[in-house]
Amino acid sequence: MYTTKTPEILKALASDLTWNKSREEKCVYLTFDDGPAAGVTDKILDILHQFSAKATFFCVGEMVEKNPELLHRIKEEGHALGNHTYKHESGWKTENAAYFRSYLACHDLVDSKLFRPPYGRISKSQAKLIKKRSEIIMWDVLPGDFDQRVSAATCVKRIKANTKNGSIIVLHDNPKFKEKVLEVLPVALEWLTSEGYELKGL
Repeated sequence: MYTTKTPEILKALASDLTWNKSREEKCVYLTFDDGPAAGVTDKILDILHQFSAKATFFCVGEMVEKNPELLHRIKEEGHALGNHTYKHESGWKTENAAYFRSYLACHDLVDSKLFRPPYGRISKSQAKLIKKRSEIIMWDVLPGDFDQRVSAATCVKRIKANTKNGSIIVLHDNPKFKEKVLEVLPVALEWLTSEGYELKGL
């Protein structure tokens, strides 16, 4: 179960986490979770380049070790990097010491002060510890590219309906969702740029 737009009450209850950026600037922050993955991340980078758009890639440590050249390309092309743990563990199902070790293992590979918990699931004690080193980035628009029941067209509709200044949008450079994200991204970018949004990294 997930909500396409993060409820304001949830943002208030976890106000120490970053759910969106300034509403004053006409900027949107596209983020990609789970990579880098060959055949997906490289194609996403090609599409971003076509639109002169920057994004943030929340990388899984073991994927970085498999695809170091993609991590290099992300950095070379001016995108931002974030930590998404070493093995994509859920904080709710992982004891604190193991979770923090996974965070540190990924940190050593991506060297970023941005962190996103896989599945958005992190305990208060885990967040308290990680916040000493990193800004914890959540989101306010979740189109659902990971959801098999949701079409690419619906993902785009959700982006159009819920995006506003400062929105952080989550998509995935995960091979499981390759076809959908590669269909969603150019259409979403065309709309975002036509609306006058600047696409920036976090």
